[in-house]
Amino acid sequence: MITVLARFEMLEGKEIEVVEAVRKMAAAVKANEPGCLVYTASRGKVNGRELYFFEIYEDEKAFQDHARTDHMRAMQVAMNGCIDNSSFNVESLDEVGGFVRDKMDLG
Repeated sequence: MITVLARFEMLEGKEIEVVEAVRKMAAAVKANEPGCLVYTASRGKVNGRELYFFEIYEDEKAFQDHARTDHMRAMQVAMNGCIDNSSFNVESLDEVGGFVRDKMDLG
């Protein structure tokens, strides 16, 4: 499995645009990417302009396929000028423990 954690900060006044783009993206990932096992986006409680993505992919191919989708390109276009590019960080993670419950579906 491939686990990814991404973080960036939305520009002030652009939060609604970004959240709408993220919701569209999440729906497209769920509908079109069976190799994506978990895809969640959450907003920071301390800094509401921070957005965090937690993603788990079945394998490297599923992760690479995700990066090449039309909906990924559409989200990138929608977010152009809406995020602080200097805050953008993507990290691949090595699992050291934990679990994912079977039949977990957040929406």
